Amino acid sequence: MSERISEAEHAVMEVLWEEAPLTASEVHERIDPARGWSDRTVKTMLSRLLAKGVLAHEEDGRRYLYRPAVAREDYVSTESRRLVDRLFGGRGAALVAHLAERDELSDDDIVEIEALLKALRS
Repeated sequence: MSERISEAEHAVMEVLWEEAPLTASEVHERIDPARGWSDRTVKTMLSRLLAKGVLAHEEDGRRYLYRPAVAREDYVSTESRRLVDRLFGGRGAALVAHLAERDELSDDDIVEIEALLKALRS
């Protein structure tokens, strides 16, 4: 996936990663009402995502059904790599150190990281 998606577009993708295929109206119904988006705004987001190639659609009578063309896991992997590369010189350890230095890791986070490291060593 080469095209970046905005935070707003990401909200639409999350709906479709959760459940697809959906019509534009169904996506609109599932978007957090706090966003205050109209049906037209959702349709604009869907058009942008189609143009970026991260969504696909098919005709169903007079309406379109939308579905992700990119798996959520692939998107997360790509964005995570971009973040680590851009901000931490490609080093995941630097990201963890940054979070630890700012006390942004909970005790549960630390236990989880320790378990992951133990599993990687096995």
